[in-house]
Amino acid sequence: MTDIHITLGGVAAAAFLTLAPLSAQAKDIVVHMKNQGSDGAMVFEPSFVKAAVGDTIRFQPTNPSHNAETMANMLPAGATPMKGAMNKEAVLTVTKPGLYGIKCMPHYSMGMVALVQVGKVAPADLAAAKAVKLPPFAARRMTAALAKVK
Repeated sequence: MTDIHITLGGVAAAAFLTLAPLSAQAKDIVVHMKNQGSDGAMVFEPSFVKAAVGDTIRFQPTNPSHNAETMANMLPAGATPMKGAMNKEAVLTVTKPGLYGIKCMPHYSMGMVALVQVGKVAPADLAAAKAVKLPPFAARRMTAALAKVK
């Protein structure tokens, strides 16, 4: 009788662990830094990422001469800025909900920007991000990314 009780307890524990929500686990998301992509020259692919608090975004230099860094004027309050070195993977673990603007400094004026949405974004935060002044090509691409925020 004891053996049956222990076995049923083990089955119940295994079922609970199997059915536990997988979304509670942090994700690892890869963004490529490219000279040429589906949106033209000097791009992050994907240029828009939806993440959860605790997720890690890895910006990988698919082509040389790129870096990834957060934009000081488009970063949630209390979030840690990130500045990757040239030709090296840059890692951003998102710790605060909101919008994280990302740029490649050498190609910023050419429009090499990306946007990371973490969790739900307050309407005031979206409006503030839309009001940030960017170089013309960067503004065009960032406007397209901001249109994806839900």
